Amino acid sequence: MKMEGTFIALLIPFLGTALGSAFVFFMKKDMPNLLQKILLGFASGVMVAASVWSLLIPGLEMGGIWPATLGLLGGFAFLLLIDQITPHLHPVGGPEGPKSQLSKTAMLALAVTIHNFPEGMAVGVAIAGALGGGAGMSAAGALALSLGIAIQNVPEGAIISMPLRAAGNSRWKSFRVGTLSGIVEPVGGLLVILLSSAVTRLMPFFLAFAAGAMLYVVVEELVPEASQGKHSNIATIGFAIGFALMMVLDVVMG
Repeated sequence: MKMEGTFIALLIPFLGTALGSAFVFFMKKDMPNLLQKILLGFASGVMVAASVWSLLIPGLEMGGIWPATLGLLGGFAFLLLIDQITPHLHPVGGPEGPKSQLSKTAMLALAVTIHNFPEGMAVGVAIAGALGGGAGMSAAGALALSLGIAIQNVPEGAIISMPLRAAGNSRWKSFRVGTLSGIVEPVGGLLVILLSSAVTRLMPFFLAFAAGAMLYVVVEELVPEASQGKHSNIATIGFAIGFALMMVLDVVMG
C-alpha cells in the first residue's frame, strides 16, 4: 500500500463526516423522523458488515480464534468503560446527574469523539495490516473498510449537526462542530500506523478489538435509537441495505 493510498484511506472517513455535517445547510432545523431512522439503520448495517468482513475475518485468518475472541471482548469492554466514565449520546437524565451539567453541544461533540476515535483506529489497524502484508488483509480491503466507515459517517455527521442547529446554533457553527468531530479519525488511524511496527504480532487482537468497539457503538447507540418510536421497520430496511452494500464493497474490492 503506497503512501498516497494510506493518506487517502485515512482521510476518507473524515470527508464522510464533513459531508454529513453539511446537510445542515440544505435542511430545516429538525431532521424528519423517517429520514433519521433510515440513516441510523443504514449506518448500523454498514458498521456491522465492516466489523465482520474487514476486521474479524482477517483477524481470525491471521491469528486464530483466541486472539480474535479476546480482542472482540476487549473492544466491547473498552467502550463500555468509556461510556461509564464519560457523558455520551443518551438522553440527559435528571438535574442531579453529571451529564446534565454539560451543554448539549459539549455532550454531542464528546459523543462523536467516543464514536469516531475507535473507528479511526479500525482504519489504521486495517492499513497497518495491509502495509505489513499480513494474511487476509489487503490494501483493497483496507480501502473498503475506510469507504464503509465514511458511508456510515455521512448519516452520523448529519445526526450530530442537525440537533445542534435545532438547539439554536448557527448553521456554520453546527457544521464546524460536526466536521471537526471527525478529525479524531485520521489522528487515531495515524497513531495506530505509527505504532504498528511495535505490535505486529498483536495485529489479530487489534483487528478484533476494533471490531468489538464498532459493534458496541451499533448495539449501544445506533440500534436502540433506530428502534424507538415510529418507522422502526424502515430502520430495519436501512440496516439490510447498509449491510449488503458494505459486504459487496469488501468482497469485490478485497
